[in-house]
Amino acid sequence: MTANGWLQILVYLLAILAVTPLIGRFMTRVFARERTWLDPVLRPVERSIYRATGVDETRDMHWTEYAVAMLLFSGVSMLVLYVMQRVQQWLPVNPQKFGAVTPDLAFNTAASFTTNTNWQAYSGESTMSYLTQMAGLAYHNFASAAVGIALAIAFIRGIAQKERDSIGNFWVDLVRCTLWVLLPFCVAGTLLLVSQGVVQNLRPYDTVTPIDSKEQVIAQGPVASQEIIKEWGTNGGGFFNANSAHPFENPTPLSNFVEMFAILAISAGLTYTLGDMTGSRAHGWAVWGAMAFLFLAGVTTVYWSEARGNPILAAAGADQTTTALAPGGNMEGKETRFGLANSALFATVTTDASCGAVNSWHDSFTPLGGMVPLVNIVLGEVIFGGVGAGMYGILVFIVLSVFIAGLMVGRTPEYLGKKIQSYDVQMAMLGVLVFPLVILALTGISVLSPTFGLASLSNRGPHGLSEILYAFASGTGNNGSAFAGLNANTKWYNATIGLAMLVGRFFMIIPTLAIAGSLGRKKRVAPSSGTFPVTTPLFASLLVSVVLIVGALTFFPALSLGPIVEHLLMNHGQVF
Repeated sequence: MTANGWLQILVYLLAILAVTPLIGRFMTRVFARERTWLDPVLRPVERSIYRATGVDETRDMHWTEYAVAMLLFSGVSMLVLYVMQRVQQWLPVNPQKFGAVTPDLAFNTAASFTTNTNWQAYSGESTMSYLTQMAGLAYHNFASAAVGIALAIAFIRGIAQKERDSIGNFWVDLVRCTLWVLLPFCVAGTLLLVSQGVVQNLRPYDTVTPIDSKEQVIAQGPVASQEIIKEWGTNGGGFFNANSAHPFENPTPLSNFVEMFAILAISAGLTYTLGDMTGSRAHGWAVWGAMAFLFLAGVTTVYWSEARGNPILAAAGADQTTTALAPGGNMEGKETRFGLANSALFATVTTDASCGAVNSWHDSFTPLGGMVPLVNIVLGEVIFGGVGAGMYGILVFIVLSVFIAGLMVGRTPEYLGKKIQSYDVQMAMLGVLVFPLVILALTGISVLSPTFGLASLSNRGPHGLSEILYAFASGTGNNGSAFAGLNANTKWYNATIGLAMLVGRFFMIIPTLAIAGSLGRKKRVAPSSGTFPVTTPLFASLLVSVVLIVGALTFFPALSLGPIVEHLLMNHGQVF
């Protein structure tokens, strides 16, 4: 670890801190339908969309109607993407003449991009046509991100309002999020990335012959426009198989910083929106502080572990009377132009959010370094989290934290003037239990199935377990990154991970909307001596504890058999 590395991490966190109130306040104005500086351009477009689709923007929805609209929109979008992949050989803008995607992979990919997971069991540059990339995958990058933000805003409305049986209009929230929050920033971000050398064209691939006379095909295409929304919308689906490690996606240190910044900007801003809309900005900052603490703990662990390197290699170097390798750290699977600090930071950021973008291979990290991305996902990706998903995920943990605080003092728990009752806690627990039920069950079935689960596994022992556990955690948590030692493009993994994505997304959303509807109908009560304040460091500490305890109690046995035991064995000279 170096002072320069720590300085880069600090500058990144300060940039996220600085932008939090700016983006947060902007989103408050957008979803409260207040005037913004973009209104002269976007308001006429918005009205024309409502006229064309028959949406009444003044009509709000009950939480069940909101949920049905969201499910119908997601279901139709998923079906369209599935069909597009299956018939892409007959569609235009396919200069490489790629054929149809197989049914199981098309299902997996459609589920992946619809749920904001963007798990890719294929190489984008050798599988998807330009039309599929743009009209299919990039479209879903916008749509799934907009759905997540809309759901978070609906939850916040439920907390902020009183004695109302509605939580907003899904179609209005979807349109306003796309037009105001996503599209303008992505246009500017695309131009910025192009200025750094990110490719943006519709040319066929070039074939070149370098000096070794071995012919190479140089893949290219509409990369920059997909690159920015994959980060800004915490999607993660790369145009290339190498994702943000590819020089056409992420060529410079500045592009690397911009992409990392884009991943957490909206999610951090939503903490301010929470405080702004509920009238308690101090509460929003308390939530931000809890997230920042967990973020720093994660990036510190990864950076320390990767800088420490592999002691086996260090010992081998010392035995050969050469310079020990430990000072150089573990550079396997990393780009030298980013180095240890930016690789550790990117891995932490992308798994704190539900973003599968990577600029280094998590599978090549040291055991403890690779455990942090895994832990970030199984905790629910609530450390800022994906756009919208991180906010409604942390709100579920806040409900549980307030409930626990109420039990401690023997009073009915309250959250920002709303009494937390048994129904709210039941829905919160239902949402929390989705993750371990799906992840652990499918992992257990896979490791006991030589024919399906183990047949495509490259590594055995605890590292092999980590690869399978990470795959189902990434799918269920709607992250999309992977431990690359597992070939997931099989019928078994395409089907099971595809189902895990759908369950992890929608079985989490329904309970959270139910809580939002329940809170929206309640009266506000005045604070009393028994009210637990949610604006203090004590609350932030309790929130951090609840997040860690739920994750530790649920996943510690699996983590012990995977990365933890692998770390201990590595220190005794055994690797996998």
